[in-house]
Amino acid sequence: MADYITKEGMRKLHKRMNDLIKERPGIIKQVVTAREMGDLSENAEYHAARERQRYLEKEFNNIKKRITKLKVVDTDTIPKDAVRFGARVIIRELNSDIEKKIRLVGIDEVFETKNEYERMSVASPIGKAMIGKKIGEYFVVHAPIGKREFELLSIK
Repeated sequence: MADYITKEGMRKLHKRMNDLIKERPGIIKQVVTAREMGDLSENAEYHAARERQRYLEKEFNNIKKRITKLKVVDTDTIPKDAVRFGARVIIRELNSDIEKKIRLVGIDEVFETKNEYERMSVASPIGKAMIGKKIGEYFVVHAPIGKREFELLSIK
Protein backbone atom coordinates (compact mmCIF):
# COMPACT_ATOMS: atom_id res chain seq x y z
CA MET A 1 0.00 0.00 0.00
CA ALA A 2 1.29 3.44 -0.90
CA ASP A 3 1.90 6.03 1.77
CA TYR A 4 -0.14 9.16 1.30
CA ILE A 5 0.89 12.79 1.26
CA THR A 6 -0.94 16.04 0.55
CA LYS A 7 0.06 18.30 -2.33
CA GLU A 8 1.44 20.78 0.21
CA GLY A 9 3.55 18.06 1.84
CA MET A 10 4.99 16.94 -1.51
CA ARG A 11 5.85 20.54 -2.43
CA LYS A 12 7.69 20.86 0.87
CA LEU A 13 9.70 17.67 0.21
CA HIS A 14 10.66 18.87 -3.28
CA LYS A 15 11.67 22.25 -1.86
CA ARG A 16 13.88 20.56 0.72
CA MET A 17 15.55 18.50 -2.02
CA ASN A 18 16.21 21.67 -4.04
CA ASP A 19 17.64 23.39 -0.95
CA LEU A 20 20.01 20.45 -0.43
CA ILE A 21 21.10 20.60 -4.09
CA LYS A 22 21.87 24.31 -3.72
CA GLU A 23 23.89 23.61 -0.57
CA ARG A 24 26.12 20.98 -2.24
CA PRO A 25 28.62 23.31 -3.99
CA GLY A 26 29.36 25.18 -0.77
CA ILE A 27 29.99 21.96 1.13
CA ILE A 28 32.25 20.63 -1.63
CA LYS A 29 34.21 23.88 -1.55
CA GLN A 30 34.62 23.56 2.24
CA VAL A 31 35.93 19.99 1.83
CA VAL A 32 38.44 21.05 -0.83
CA THR A 33 39.62 24.07 1.17
CA ALA A 34 40.01 22.02 4.35
CA ARG A 35 41.86 19.27 2.45
CA GLU A 36 44.39 21.83 1.24
CA MET A 37 45.28 22.67 4.86
CA GLY A 38 47.47 19.60 5.11
CA ASP A 39 47.45 16.52 7.35
CA LEU A 40 43.93 15.07 7.14
CA SER A 41 44.26 12.91 10.26
CA GLU A 42 44.25 15.97 12.55
CA ASN A 43 42.27 18.35 10.36
CA ALA A 44 39.05 19.14 12.26
CA GLU A 45 37.73 21.45 9.52
CA TYR A 46 38.10 18.69 6.93
CA HIS A 47 36.35 16.09 9.10
CA ALA A 48 33.50 18.51 9.91
CA ALA A 49 33.02 19.38 6.23
CA ARG A 50 33.03 15.69 5.23
CA GLU A 51 30.53 14.90 7.98
CA ARG A 52 28.25 17.71 6.77
CA GLN A 53 28.62 16.41 3.19
CA ARG A 54 27.67 12.86 4.26
CA TYR A 55 24.66 14.18 6.20
CA LEU A 56 23.48 16.27 3.23
CA GLU A 57 23.82 13.37 0.77
CA LYS A 58 22.09 10.94 3.12
CA GLU A 59 19.15 13.31 3.65
CA PHE A 60 18.87 13.98 -0.09
CA ASN A 61 18.88 10.25 -0.93
CA ASN A 62 16.35 9.45 1.81
CA ILE A 63 13.93 12.10 0.53
CA LYS A 64 14.44 10.99 -3.09
CA LYS A 65 13.74 7.36 -2.16
CA ARG A 66 10.74 8.31 -0.04
CA ILE A 67 9.15 10.42 -2.79
CA THR A 68 8.99 7.37 -5.08
CA LYS A 69 6.81 5.58 -2.51
CA LEU A 70 4.39 8.43 -1.84
CA LYS A 71 0.99 8.91 -3.45
CA VAL A 72 -0.24 12.51 -3.60
CA VAL A 73 -3.86 12.86 -2.55
CA ASP A 74 -6.03 15.82 -3.51
CA THR A 75 -7.77 16.31 -0.18
CA ASP A 76 -10.31 18.70 -1.73
CA THR A 77 -11.97 15.75 -3.50
CA ILE A 78 -12.33 13.57 -0.40
CA PRO A 79 -15.87 13.46 1.09
CA LYS A 80 -16.20 15.18 4.45
CA ASP A 81 -18.91 12.89 5.88
CA ALA A 82 -16.35 11.01 8.00
CA VAL A 83 -12.74 11.48 9.09
CA ARG A 84 -10.34 10.57 6.31
CA PHE A 85 -6.80 11.42 5.24
CA GLY A 86 -6.36 15.20 4.94
CA ALA A 87 -9.36 16.06 7.09
CA ARG A 88 -9.32 19.08 9.35
CA VAL A 89 -11.10 18.13 12.53
CA ILE A 90 -11.96 19.58 15.89
CA ILE A 91 -11.99 17.09 18.74
CA ARG A 92 -12.68 17.47 22.44
CA GLU A 93 -10.98 15.39 25.11
CA LEU A 94 -13.73 14.36 27.50
CA ASN A 95 -11.86 14.30 30.80
CA SER A 96 -10.31 17.78 30.36
CA ASP A 97 -12.88 19.40 28.06
CA ILE A 98 -9.97 20.74 25.95
CA GLU A 99 -10.62 21.15 22.23
CA LYS A 100 -7.93 20.53 19.61
CA LYS A 101 -7.85 21.45 15.95
CA ILE A 102 -6.05 18.76 13.97
CA ARG A 103 -5.18 18.16 10.32
CA LEU A 104 -4.63 14.47 9.53
CA VAL A 105 -1.64 14.10 7.23
CA GLY A 106 0.97 11.55 6.19
CA ILE A 107 4.01 10.73 8.33
CA ASP A 108 6.27 12.78 6.04
CA GLU A 109 4.44 16.03 6.65
CA VAL A 110 4.11 16.39 10.38
CA PHE A 111 5.79 19.78 10.66
CA GLU A 112 5.17 23.16 12.22
CA THR A 113 2.61 25.27 10.44
CA LYS A 114 1.38 28.81 10.80
CA ASN A 115 -2.30 27.94 10.65
CA GLU A 116 -4.49 26.97 13.58
CA TYR A 117 -4.51 23.22 12.87
CA GLU A 118 -1.88 20.99 14.48
CA ARG A 119 -0.58 18.49 11.91
CA MET A 120 -0.94 14.91 13.10
CA SER A 121 -0.09 11.69 11.29
CA VAL A 122 -2.87 9.30 10.33
CA ALA A 123 -0.53 6.62 11.70
CA SER A 124 -0.51 8.17 15.20
CA PRO A 125 -2.70 6.57 17.89
CA ILE A 126 -5.18 9.47 17.80
CA GLY A 127 -5.13 9.56 13.98
CA LYS A 128 -5.82 5.83 13.71
CA ALA A 129 -8.61 6.00 16.28
CA MET A 130 -10.52 8.77 14.57
CA ILE A 131 -10.39 7.46 10.97
CA GLY A 132 -13.92 6.72 9.80
CA LYS A 133 -15.60 8.52 12.69
CA LYS A 134 -18.49 10.92 12.04
CA ILE A 135 -19.41 14.16 13.77
CA GLY A 136 -20.74 13.48 17.27
CA GLU A 137 -19.07 10.07 17.59
CA TYR A 138 -16.72 9.19 20.41
CA PHE A 139 -13.41 7.35 20.21
CA VAL A 140 -10.87 6.00 22.68
CA VAL A 141 -7.09 6.12 22.48
CA HIS A 142 -4.98 3.86 24.67
CA ALA A 143 -1.93 5.99 25.45
CA PRO A 144 1.02 5.40 27.79
CA ILE A 145 -0.63 7.81 30.24
CA GLY A 146 -3.83 5.77 30.16
CA LYS A 147 -7.11 5.69 28.32
CA ARG A 148 -8.08 8.97 26.63
CA GLU A 149 -11.61 9.58 25.35
CA PHE A 150 -12.52 12.08 22.64
CA GLU A 151 -15.58 13.40 20.86
CA LEU A 152 -15.44 14.45 17.21
CA LEU A 153 -16.98 17.94 16.96
CA SER A 154 -16.41 18.89 13.31
CA ILE A 155 -14.85 17.81 10.01
CA LYS A 156 -13.67 20.17 7.28
